[in-house]
Amino acid sequence: MTNIQVENLRKEFSGESGTITAVDDVSFTVEDGEFVCIVGPSGCGKTTLLRCIAGLETPTSGSIQLGGEEVANVPPQHRNLAFVFQDITLYPHMKVWQNISYPLKLSGHSKDERYEQAREVAETIQIGELLDKYPGDLSGGQQQRVAIGRSIIRSPRAYLLDEPMSDLDAKLKKEMRVELQQIQREVGGTMTYVTHDQEEAMTLSDRMLVMDDGEIQQYGSPHTVYHEPNNAFVAQFIGSPEINLLSATCPNGDARTVKVDESGWRIGTGIDEEVPEEVMVGFRPRHTTVHRDGSGELEGEISLVESVGDEGIVYVDSDVGELRSVVEIEDNPVREGETVGIDVERTYLFDREDGTLVTHDADLQSRSETRVTS
Repeated sequence: MTNIQVENLRKEFSGESGTITAVDDVSFTVEDGEFVCIVGPSGCGKTTLLRCIAGLETPTSGSIQLGGEEVANVPPQHRNLAFVFQDITLYPHMKVWQNISYPLKLSGHSKDERYEQAREVAETIQIGELLDKYPGDLSGGQQQRVAIGRSIIRSPRAYLLDEPMSDLDAKLKKEMRVELQQIQREVGGTMTYVTHDQEEAMTLSDRMLVMDDGEIQQYGSPHTVYHEPNNAFVAQFIGSPEINLLSATCPNGDARTVKVDESGWRIGTGIDEEVPEEVMVGFRPRHTTVHRDGSGELEGEISLVESVGDEGIVYVDSDVGELRSVVEIEDNPVREGETVGIDVERTYLFDREDGTLVTHDADLQSRSETRVTS
């Protein structure tokens, strides 16, 4: 295996409306044996970036190195990278072992050699009993494992995966996440995985690279990206339910108290710093307490309660827009139409002009529970 180093990569496309920059001066490194997810909204450039690494797109400028070797202008067939596409491409007339071992057939291995290596790979990815079946006899998850097995058998320098689970149902996705992590540990491979699903990225990654508009917004561990977002975009994109984000003012640049614009509400932050006067204050739904007696820093009427097991996502209509809170509702359920107050227990302040993180509460310990008080 090997590391992947990308430096100042740029990819432009020419269209009827002019030049489109899909990847804009991107630099990052995937260490040997690391699992990195590239995540972002549709059209942010993540798949184009992966295709440039694979050699399926030629960069406009910049460097791509595999284990220190420059490959930006090396044809894809000579990079020895395994690419797993979004669409599962199995040969329906071939058995599972033949699909897995097809790269070996192209390189001239004998039938016995191909079968034996396919059997070993199939055992690694836990489909050893399926070797003599055809793709049409398999479930979606089993087909995906066959596609991954076909990439493993080549002993590539690294694995590139482009939204390979996007067509699977939610239950199967969760199962495949666990299995993919186990496969990665078994083969010890360097994996770069593209997804638009932030939950998938948070679950799978050693580190995650968040992109928007062709640029890297943040690169770090899931814990760091979630708890210390670089900017308002990252804070909004990573985390479910989405972070609450309100225009606010810090009088005289004092961050200890922020005034939520047009409401008169004041939120105590516990941040003793000087900051710009015009900010956006962010707080995650899990970092709140809902008061049924109407007390609290913010207030409004519950418009919707989404029940998710013991928890509920509470949507509150307020005079500055919709607020979201996650609460435990089994013992103290809240109802639509109730007027409630909300206290904020951890805050982020972003520059209102460019969205960059200005500061946040120092206490980043995860809350063990969220509460509803009567």
